[in-house]
Amino acid sequence: MRVHAQAFPHKTALNFYGLAISYRELDILSDRLAWFLARRGLVKGDRVALYMQNCPQYVICQIGAHKAGAIVVPCGPMFKAWELEAELKQTGTRAIICQDELYANVQEAGAQCPLDTVIVTGFADYLPQEPAFPLHESILAPRSHHPGTLELREILEGEAAPVELPEVTAQDVCLLQFTSGTTGLPKGAMLTHANQLYKSAAQAQVYKYTPDDVMLTAMPIYHIAGMLWGLTAPLYVGCTMVIMARFEAAAMALAIERLKCSKMYGTVSMNVEMLKLPDLASRDISSLRINPATSFGIFLNEEIARAWGAATRGGLIVEAAYGLSETHTGDTFSPLDKPRMGSVGIPHTGTDLRIVDFDDPERELPPGQVGEITIQSPAVFKGYWERPEATAEALRGGRLYTGDMGRYDEDGYVYFLGRRKEMIKCSGYAVAPEEVEGFLMRHPAVEQAVCIPVPDPQRGEAVKAFIVLKPGQEGQVSEQALLAWAKDKMAAYKCPRFIEFRDEVPKSGTGKLMRRILREEEEARRG
Repeated sequence: MRVHAQAFPHKTALNFYGLAISYRELDILSDRLAWFLARRGLVKGDRVALYMQNCPQYVICQIGAHKAGAIVVPCGPMFKAWELEAELKQTGTRAIICQDELYANVQEAGAQCPLDTVIVTGFADYLPQEPAFPLHESILAPRSHHPGTLELREILEGEAAPVELPEVTAQDVCLLQFTSGTTGLPKGAMLTHANQLYKSAAQAQVYKYTPDDVMLTAMPIYHIAGMLWGLTAPLYVGCTMVIMARFEAAAMALAIERLKCSKMYGTVSMNVEMLKLPDLASRDISSLRINPATSFGIFLNEEIARAWGAATRGGLIVEAAYGLSETHTGDTFSPLDKPRMGSVGIPHTGTDLRIVDFDDPERELPPGQVGEITIQSPAVFKGYWERPEATAEALRGGRLYTGDMGRYDEDGYVYFLGRRKEMIKCSGYAVAPEEVEGFLMRHPAVEQAVCIPVPDPQRGEAVKAFIVLKPGQEGQVSEQALLAWAKDKMAAYKCPRFIEFRDEVPKSGTGKLMRRILREEEEARRG
């Protein structure tokens, strides 16, 4: 980043609803935070938690903490006090930087944690005088202040004398990215500067990031995918980052039009919501050329791709990637000249992705056969924070055994088929919920589908599907009609035996389907 600050000091690094921060300003502000942390007694390897939504402060603080040699612990802004406490205690975090509206959770969690530095900020500290597009209502709340805490704005804007900072190497851990907790309690994946640099360079290369790009993201930066696409890759090339605190379809369309955004990362559901805007045709969003999108909830298909291409006058939408927190995500990419629907693309150069037999990991499987995805690359993490047994189980011989199911096709494209633990065991067959969900969403009335296992006395388990219908389709299709359609379209053991219509399905803050919640609801209902 210092290179960019010297090469083009006045170029906009961050744009937050029209508030512009240059690369020179970003360098200075992050220096001031690093110096402050050093004066507070934090040393190389100490953990600094960031507990806030998307805002300029998040970017400043992540860079500043890295400069100080600290390890950043990104905490989800949807966390309540107990969830926050668990991560702070597990990592022994000493310092936290949080939004004012989240301080009550910090106060409650901090009573059980070794925190000695609490820094508070708020949206109101960095809002434009004249917004370039509408501000989300959640960021308009008056600024609150809390006795006994430190103010980030005072730290960043006050006079600060330089302090000697520790030498940081590529192999130093810079990030403790917690897994989603789908297999036991969440674990902190130790990612290094080298991991982050490799993956940022890889993403920038294949998706053609240039210093002239304007990258738009409404995806949470604390999450590894939002961080890679919306922060570290753009920072690597020195382009402008347009950050939204929350996704709103109309505001995003205006942001693209007014700030001439050329690239965007999000979810397919975001694109679908934008395509539904009644006035989208009056918006000039033709500056947007490349749009990697993750199929959370809604799968990317030819219909969506064509509609998006028409709306952007030739813009390209592709499936973003397959990846994990343990690899700084993005282990595959969709070739821009030949993307393939349903596939997560091909492995990056330098990424050795193999599909192996779950029961015999030494046996690599040929194209077409489903097995465990394993990865060896410069992005593979060092291990889980203070979890040697979990580390030894996941990392064997420098190769990460992901627990994810996948397959190659004959052309070398990878297909992700979900977590092995989420497999539904029907009549001795293993059924991937993602596969059934994909089939169900081919029905013209179905917007979203989520599948879980339910007990079945004959089959062991059967598939139950929770269905969200497209607007205007409510009452137009019955459960029995959809079941009959599904029976005609897929193998009997995969076919859902039960269907429940819902207005919406539970998702995480990053848009990931929460099958666990549906399973818990189903178990409670069945007693």
